[in-house]
Amino acid sequence: MIALGLEGSANKLGVGLILHPPKGGSAKILANIRHTFVSPPGEGFLPKDTAKHHRSWIVNLVKRAILEAGVTIADISCVCYTRGPGMGAPLQSVAVAARMLALLWGKELVGVNHCVGHIEMGREITGAQNPVVLYVSGGNTQVIAYASQRYRIFGEALDIAVGNCLDRFARTLNISNDPAPGYNIEQMAKKGRHLLDLPYAVKGMDCSFSGILASVDLLAEKLEKSPGVWLDDTTSAAITREDLCFSLQETVYAMLVEITERAMAHVGSSQVLIVGGVGCNERLQEMMGIMASERGGGVYATDERFCIDNGIMIAHAGLLAYRNDLVTRVEDSTCTQRYRTDEVLIKWRD
Repeated sequence: MIALGLEGSANKLGVGLILHPPKGGSAKILANIRHTFVSPPGEGFLPKDTAKHHRSWIVNLVKRAILEAGVTIADISCVCYTRGPGMGAPLQSVAVAARMLALLWGKELVGVNHCVGHIEMGREITGAQNPVVLYVSGGNTQVIAYASQRYRIFGEALDIAVGNCLDRFARTLNISNDPAPGYNIEQMAKKGRHLLDLPYAVKGMDCSFSGILASVDLLAEKLEKSPGVWLDDTTSAAITREDLCFSLQETVYAMLVEITERAMAHVGSSQVLIVGGVGCNERLQEMMGIMASERGGGVYATDERFCIDNGIMIAHAGLLAYRNDLVTRVEDSTCTQRYRTDEVLIKWRD
C-alpha cells in the first residue's frame, strides 16, 4: 500500500509518499519533499501569508513527489492530510488540496493528528518500542506515553510551547528565520560561555515558558542599551548575545529533561523518543542522553528530515489508520486548530 501525505500546519509545506510492504516489515520512504515559508528577520509568519505560500506550492510539490517516487496515481491507496492541530488558514489550504486530490483521483481520504504523525514516524525511523515521548515544536510541548490505544499526555506547556519561546527570542535579537530561528539560536548558543540566572518554571509535570521569555527579553534589552560592554554583576564577565541564547537553551532544556525523567520513572520506561522540530537540537539530545544513560536507558531521535514537519509522517500515520479502516468521509474532512494527541484512537497498536 502507498499513501500520499500532505502537511501544512505551520510554515512548512511537506509532501511525502510512503510504501508499507504487503507482508509487513519496515516502511519504505518513496519521496519526502518540503518547502518553507521564510519571513523577514524580526518577524513571525502570519497565517494568511503562510496559507498563500501553501496554495502556491502544493501542486508543484505533489507533482515532484510523484515523479521522484516513480509511482502513478493508480498506485496510491489513500490521500492523507494534517487535520490539526496548527494554524487555521494554512491547515485549511492543505485540507482543501487533499480533498480535491481525493475526489479527482477517486481515493480514500484520511485526516491525521499532527502530533501522532510525529510519534509514529519517530517510532518507525528509530525502532523505539515503547518509549516515553518528548514532543517539542513551535506549537506543542508534551510528555507522552502510550497506554490502552491512546497516547496519554503526562505533562505539557501551560502557556507557550518551547519552540515558540525560542522563536520569539530570535525575533527579539532580530536573528534570521532562515533556515529556522531555533536553529540559529542553537548555533549562537554553542558560542555562549556564561550561564545567566533565568526563572525555572516546572509545576508538577508541566512547564511554563512565558516568564522565562519575558526575563531573557529584558536581559536582551539591557544588553542593547549598555554603553560599551555589559559586565555581569556577579562575575564581572562580559555578557554577549550568545550568552543569552546559551542561558535560555540550558534553562528550558533542563526543565524538559526533568519532566521527562519523572514520566520515565512513573511508567517504568528506559527509552526516550524526542520528536518535533526542536528535537533536532543537539544540546537537547545531549542533555536527555545523559539523563537516560544514568537510568540505564537511551535516547532515540531523528534528523531534520523527520524531526521538522514533513509530509512523510502524515503519510505514514495516515496509512496505519487506513489499514485499520479509519478513513475520513469527504463531508467530514475538516481541520481544527485544537486537536489533542490523546483524542486519537491508536487502533493499530495493542
